[in-house]
Amino acid sequence: MKRFAAAFLSVLFLAVPALAGASVAQAEEGARLRVDLNELAPRVITGSTTTLTVAGTVTNTGDRKVTRPQVRLQVGDRVTTSRGVNDVLSGAVLKDSPLTDFAPVADALDPGQSAPLNITVNLTGPRAERFSRPGVYPLLVNVNGTPEFGGPARLGAVSMLMPVLTGPGKQSSSRAGAPSMTMLWPLTSSVPQVYAAPYGQPLVLRDDRLAAEISGDGRLNALVGAATTAVRGSSNLAKSMCFALDPDLLTTIDAMSRGYQVHTDGGNVDGKGTEAAKAWLAALKTLLTGRCVVTLPFADADLETVAKIRPGDATLVTGAVSGAAAIQQLAGVTPQTGVLWPGGTPSEAVLTALSQAGVRTVLTDAAKLAPTAAGGGVTVQGSAVRAQPTDSLVSAAMTGVPTVPDSVTSPVNTERAISSQNGLGALAFRAGLGQPAGQERPDHLLVAPPRRWDAPVAELTAYLEQVAGFITAGVVTPIALPSLLSADPAASGAVGDGGQDPNAAVDPQVAATLSAVDGQATGMASSMQLDPTKRVKPDDVVAPVRLAELRGASTAWRGLPADAATANAQAEIAAISDRVSVQQPRQTIALASGNSPLPVYVVNDLPVGINARFTLSNNTGLRTDDRKEVSFPAGGGRQYLLPVEALRAGRFSVDVSLSTPTGTPLGSSARFELTSTEYGAITIIATVAAGVALLLLASRRIYRRVKDARAGRDVVD
Repeated sequence: MKRFAAAFLSVLFLAVPALAGASVAQAEEGARLRVDLNELAPRVITGSTTTLTVAGTVTNTGDRKVTRPQVRLQVGDRVTTSRGVNDVLSGAVLKDSPLTDFAPVADALDPGQSAPLNITVNLTGPRAERFSRPGVYPLLVNVNGTPEFGGPARLGAVSMLMPVLTGPGKQSSSRAGAPSMTMLWPLTSSVPQVYAAPYGQPLVLRDDRLAAEISGDGRLNALVGAATTAVRGSSNLAKSMCFALDPDLLTTIDAMSRGYQVHTDGGNVDGKGTEAAKAWLAALKTLLTGRCVVTLPFADADLETVAKIRPGDATLVTGAVSGAAAIQQLAGVTPQTGVLWPGGTPSEAVLTALSQAGVRTVLTDAAKLAPTAAGGGVTVQGSAVRAQPTDSLVSAAMTGVPTVPDSVTSPVNTERAISSQNGLGALAFRAGLGQPAGQERPDHLLVAPPRRWDAPVAELTAYLEQVAGFITAGVVTPIALPSLLSADPAASGAVGDGGQDPNAAVDPQVAATLSAVDGQATGMASSMQLDPTKRVKPDDVVAPVRLAELRGASTAWRGLPADAATANAQAEIAAISDRVSVQQPRQTIALASGNSPLPVYVVNDLPVGINARFTLSNNTGLRTDDRKEVSFPAGGGRQYLLPVEALRAGRFSVDVSLSTPTGTPLGSSARFELTSTEYGAITIIATVAAGVALLLLASRRIYRRVKDARAGRDVVD
C-alpha cells in the first residue's frame, strides 16, 4: 500500500506542470519569438466580411533553438471598459478562446532565424459568432514553441483591438448619439536636425536624415502623401482634419531648398536633399490649401523646460509659441489664431506666459484636466486660457503603453502596423460602438496621433480610410476644429495635478546647459554695438542661439543623451565666438624696453562692433592691465598695441585671448613667443636691493678685518 501511494504521488508531481501547460513554461521562458505583422485585413469587420487574414514574420530573438513553432488566432470578449482596452494594449492575460487551430510556422527556428506567418480564417458559421455583436474585441496572434531545455510555451504574441461594426453576414443597424470627432495630423521632425545656422552663413544639418524623411518612403513624405489621398477621397474626413505644423521643420526645409551642408567628422559636405525639400514644400502647400492648421511650439519644444532656461522671464516661451507668421509665410496658410498644441500639459506658470503671448486655447491631454468635461473645453482657473482635451485613451492606443511584467506580447509602439489598428479600435470604443445605450460617452473626440508617428504610407492611408468609414457608418460625426472651439467651455477647473511624468520629462541637465548658453549669448549681445554701415542689430546676431535653445528643449530628445540635445546651442555660441579672435603671430616678438607695448592683431568678422577685454595667461614675466575694455569695429582686422610691462629679461611665452566684459570667451587663445632685453621696474628694484645687500655685507667684512688687525697690533705692543 505504501509503495502504491508513493508511486501515485510521484506521477501526480510530474503531471501537475504538464497540466499547467504553457502558462508555467511561459513564466519561465519569457518572450523568445518576435512577431512582426505586415498585413491585417480587414481592419474593421462588417456584415460583408467573410475572411480575416493576418500575415507577417516570426523571429527567434532568444539564444536557444525553438522547435515546432506554431501560431493561432484567439479572440476575447468585447471590451466594455477603458481598463479593458488598456489591458489589451499592455498585453495582459485575457480570457479568450481560439479562433483557429494551431498551424505550424516552421520545423524549427535557430537563434536569429525568421519564418513567414500567414493565417486566413473564414468568418462563417460558428467562427462568425465570435464577432456576432457590434463592439471592440481583443484579437491575439499567439505563437507557441518548445525551446531547447524547456517545455512548450507561449513565446511570442501580438495583441490588438478589432472593431466590429456589424457581425459577419448580418444586416447593419442604425446608430444614434454618435459623438463628434476632430482629428489632428502632426508634422514635425523626428529630432531637430539643425547643427548650426549662424547669422549670414549656410545652414548646416547634423546629418542628412531629414532629406530621407521628406522623400520616397520617408516618414514625413508618407504623412503628407496619405493625408493628400484621404482628403481627396472624403470631404467629411477632410472637414474633421486639422494639421499641426512645427515652424522649425518648415524653416529648416525651406532653408534646405536653397542649398545646405551636412556636418561630418571630416568637415562639412553638401547636402543631397535640396530638390526633395522643394518637392515636399510644394506638396504640403497643395495639401493645406483651404485646410485647418494649428501651431506646434517651435521645434516642438517642451515649454516647462523652456521656462527653466531663463526663470522668471517669459521671453523664450513667447518665442517658442510665436511661429504662426513663419507658417503663414512658408506654407501659405494662416493657422488658427491663439491655438497651440504643446507637448504635455502646461503648468500654471507656463499658462500665464502663454496668455501673455496671445495663446487662448491649448490642446492637451484630457487625463490632466480637472474636470475632463466629457470632451468639452475647460477654462483654466486663474487664467484666460482654455484647455481643449485630446482623448487620452485613443492617444495611448496609437502611441503605445508599457507592457505588463513578464508579458510576451509585443508592445504596441514597436508594431508600426498595429499602432493604427489599435487607434481605430480605441476610437470605436470611445465612440460607444456596441456599448449599452445608458453608458456615458464623450460628446466630442479630439484625436491626437503620436507627434512623430512613424508608419508606412499604406498603413497611414488605411487608417484614414477606416476613419472615413466610421464617419460614413455613423460611428462618429465630423466637426471642424474652429466649430468645436467656437462653443463655450463646458466647465472651469484646474490643470490636472500640475506634475509631469518623470519618464517623459526632458533631462534636467539639458535645461542647465541651455541656461548657461543663454547667459553667454546675453553677455555677447550686451557687448555688441550697431555698425552704422552694416545696420545689423546685435539681437539678430544672437538670434540663432535663442532658436537653438528651443531646439535643445524639444520633446523629441526625451530619453536621448543630453549632449545631443544641446549640440546645436553649443555650436551656435561657438560660431559667434570664433568670429572674434586673436591671430597667432608668425615669429618671436622682441620687446625693446621694459614697458614696450605688445602688438596684437585682432579679427572681428561679425557684422557688429563688440567690446572685449584682453586676457593674458601663462604670463609669468609679463604684466598688463586686463580690466580695460577695447572696442573692435565690425567686419575686419586691426592691430592693437597692448600695454605690458616686462618683469624679467630673456625668452618666454604668453597666451593672449579675448572675452566679453561679462566673461564670455571669444575665439581661441593665441600663444606669443617673446624676448626681452630690458629689466622691468621690479627687476631693477630687486637688482638694486641685491646690490645694496652685497655692499653692506662687503662693508661689514672689511670692518671686521680692520678691527681684527688692530686688535692684533695691540697684543704685540
